Amino acid sequence: MLKANILFIINPISGGKKKAKIPGLIDTYLDKTKFSPNYSYTEYIGHAAELAEEAAAKNFDVIVAVGGDGTINEIAAKVMQYKKVLGIIPFGSGNGLARFLKIPLAAKKAIEVINRFKLQLVDTATLNEKFFFNMAGMGFDAHISAVFAGNKSRGLKGYIEMGLKEITSYQPQTYSIEVDGVNYTREAFVVSIANSSQYGNNVYISPKSSLTDGLLDVCIIKPFPLFKIPILAYHMIRATTDRSDMVEIIRGKQIKISRAKEDSIHIDGEPFFMGKQIEIDVVPLSLHIITN
Repeated sequence: MLKANILFIINPISGGKKKAKIPGLIDTYLDKTKFSPNYSYTEYIGHAAELAEEAAAKNFDVIVAVGGDGTINEIAAKVMQYKKVLGIIPFGSGNGLARFLKIPLAAKKAIEVINRFKLQLVDTATLNEKFFFNMAGMGFDAHISAVFAGNKSRGLKGYIEMGLKEITSYQPQTYSIEVDGVNYTREAFVVSIANSSQYGNNVYISPKSSLTDGLLDVCIIKPFPLFKIPILAYHMIRATTDRSDMVEIIRGKQIKISRAKEDSIHIDGEPFFMGKQIEIDVVPLSLHIITN
């Protein structure tokens, strides 16, 4: 039986976690009767996409993201384009997509998932023609992503500290939202577009989201007084935001959002600056991914 050529693209700084031992673990635990492994390391933002495209053109069958949701985003877009297979070894701050797919956070067990090679075809989405796979959005979470991008202290602790510092001064915005032709006007603290259920770290914004239903969930966190932060956090941790009066969820395929000014957005946790008009579309069953 022919071995599949597999490339592990390793982001050395994702999640603030060291990855020097990863090639050794792969060499030890990867099933060499099925796979012929190779390794590349990212050196800058956008490099993972370049490495994935080069690998796909060289006829690598499987491309594995060793990093977080941002690394996965860069690689998955190229995997889709070249109709290859995506694997994940989670090494991010939150690992939202990997957690949703029940891929173990322990590298050895994630390699064992790759060995079993169970494939699933999943939905993807675009925001102003940029692909995302887990979550995109605007409002406070996008603001924090932009501020956090300049922070050298990666990881969950730094993210929480930054959020608590910024939340007291952040002002909600008004959004005009069209979902499959139906119009809504909402003042919102956050507008998240969920393909899967969680941001990461088992913090759920859309507990009933599915990667295979051909729909996206528009999750609107309403303005709230600061004393209600623990209540919102409880719902997110308990995966009950769909039952909270602080959150509204609207499901659909085609979404248009208008806002008063140009501002930050995030795509799988990575910040971008975009204009007033945002268009989001689901791309049903468009990515082959190794799942548990």
